[in-house]
Amino acid sequence: MKKVLIITYYWVPSGGAGVQRWVKFTKYLRSFGWEPVIYTPQNPEYPALDPSLEKDVPSDVEVVKTPIWEPYNIYRNLMGKKNEPINAGFISENKKSGWKERFSIWIRGNFFIPDPRRFWVKPSVEFLKKYISENQIDAIVTTGPPQSMHLIGAGLKKFFPTLPWLADFRDPWTNIDFYEDLHLTKIADRIHHRLEKRVVTTADVVVVVSKSMKEDFLRLQPKRIEIIPNGYDEDDFSFIKPELDEKFTISHIGTLKAVCNPTKLWKVMEEIAAMDESFKADLRIQLIGKVDFTVVEDIQLHNLNDNLVKISYVPHDEAIKKEISSQVLLLLISQTDKSKGIISGKFYEYLAAHRPILGIGPTDGDVSELLKNTQTGIMIDFDDEKLMKKTLLQLYEQYKRKSLTISAESMEKFSRKNLTHDLANLLDSICKK
Repeated sequence: MKKVLIITYYWVPSGGAGVQRWVKFTKYLRSFGWEPVIYTPQNPEYPALDPSLEKDVPSDVEVVKTPIWEPYNIYRNLMGKKNEPINAGFISENKKSGWKERFSIWIRGNFFIPDPRRFWVKPSVEFLKKYISENQIDAIVTTGPPQSMHLIGAGLKKFFPTLPWLADFRDPWTNIDFYEDLHLTKIADRIHHRLEKRVVTTADVVVVVSKSMKEDFLRLQPKRIEIIPNGYDEDDFSFIKPELDEKFTISHIGTLKAVCNPTKLWKVMEEIAAMDESFKADLRIQLIGKVDFTVVEDIQLHNLNDNLVKISYVPHDEAIKKEISSQVLLLLISQTDKSKGIISGKFYEYLAAHRPILGIGPTDGDVSELLKNTQTGIMIDFDDEKLMKKTLLQLYEQYKRKSLTISAESMEKFSRKNLTHDLANLLDSICKK
């Protein structure tokens, strides 16, 4: 059996979407002739923990760990948050960001390039040079973000030029939606773009998760680029008996940033509630995960606070139960110029939950196309209040009639096992060269 070395920052017991893609690939790779070996930090800074994902990793998979130094203690001392975990993304749950938060973001973007994990790159290259020389490794995979993982791959490629390297991008690099929020200097911006091009042109194959991401990376002229989307694991849903909430529950699962806040949707909900007391009584807005304070403020501003249920992070298996029991699943895409190619990992689990999906985002983006192709929901533009109202009323009417269902189509190709088969075929192809 061929061996693939998977270099990843996020690994169990990390929670969140970033870890699930390669945990699931690892779960199924042996079925397709590949033995995974995991390389990951010994002491990482995870924003959330989810031990429930450990069951998906075969107990005898080799996991190699080395220490990492990250500058987060400096950040905590600066912010007066010595014992608090680091938030993922640009999100503030409690208050507006002050000058210290803004300064820390500027430092992060301009000095920790491409990200705060950069200090693990050089020691990892040195360690893995020796490890690869002493062990059978047939291919290397790096997955980012953090994009520093790809710099480890680029470093190893110098010493092992014939060893196939697959660079997996779960999110864009310089084309990610918060790139401008880093407030980069011209020099820092050039460095980011130079490193991105180095990775994309050096890797034997670049893998991305969406069609728009592929179009973006094609500008850098990679040797080869393929799409392997995120997906859902059938095993996660097979033992759950669906029991729908009695309330008209509209749920969002995952981190909800300010840039994704559907302000017009809350306004429309308020208008319908003012006209229909039963809608007001039945409506339940369920937000599961970290939520920016501006979202909660907006919901309160539109007199929906009594309808709001806010739940902090829950384990992956609990999140799936919440998805299956919800009447409607809310999918929110960031309101930026770079949002068309964003397909969050939870989207595919939304599909598997077989509940109607209400999307707010670009109607010409990748998610909108997938919703149409799978017949699982609708994507509505951020400002289209008329269609929001019409859709909500239709969904609520179906809920009252107990006929709120979907007829999902063409979903099998998004199963984690089928996607792992695609990955194995891709690894086979680059190893034959």
